[in-house]
Amino acid sequence: MLDVAVIEEPAAAEASLAPLRARILAALAEPGSAAMLAARLDLPRQKVNYHLKELERHGLVELAEERRKGNVTERVYRATAASYVISPAVLAAVSPDPSRSPDQLSARWLLALGSRLVQEVGTLLTGAARARRRVATFGIDAQVRFASAADRTAFADELAQAVAVLVSRYHDESAPGGRTHRVIAGLHQVPATDTGAEPGQESAR
Repeated sequence: MLDVAVIEEPAAAEASLAPLRARILAALAEPGSAAMLAARLDLPRQKVNYHLKELERHGLVELAEERRKGNVTERVYRATAASYVISPAVLAAVSPDPSRSPDQLSARWLLALGSRLVQEVGTLLTGAARARRRVATFGIDAQVRFASAADRTAFADELAQAVAVLVSRYHDESAPGGRTHRVIAGLHQVPATDTGAEPGQESAR
């Protein structure tokens, strides 16, 4: 089972978004048969079996094993991943495009960058899985608490300068056999978890 799988087909995305099928996918983090799932989810076995076949058809669940019980063969399924991400490629012509209106201070542009990241990395993962190869990636995840909006602006400026210096140092347009990589550095406020503050609310400082 994969940690994360990317859904790139519209039909598969539609299948995964149905509430009952999402429940079945979650329940199949632990392999089970239609009868076992029916008991776990308190649903009719025939109904679970129908949705299992649809999920299997779209590659969201797979056969884990077959068990012989007397004259009956029990099919045990498992989810193909612990969690799923739907690629913006599913939206085709209306998927976010960061090149339309680049603006470093725009939250919507940052969201478009993130959408492109999901789409591109998803494509890489799909291709790598077919070729049975790994994808070379690198990620940084950090949080910083700013004392003021001015500190946040200064941080963003220094970060932009540092990235520009590194890119100019290592970028080689004419390198034979070189591979182009994309660098994305983003900064956003962590959404509030309490109900007393609105997401994106600025401090009075």
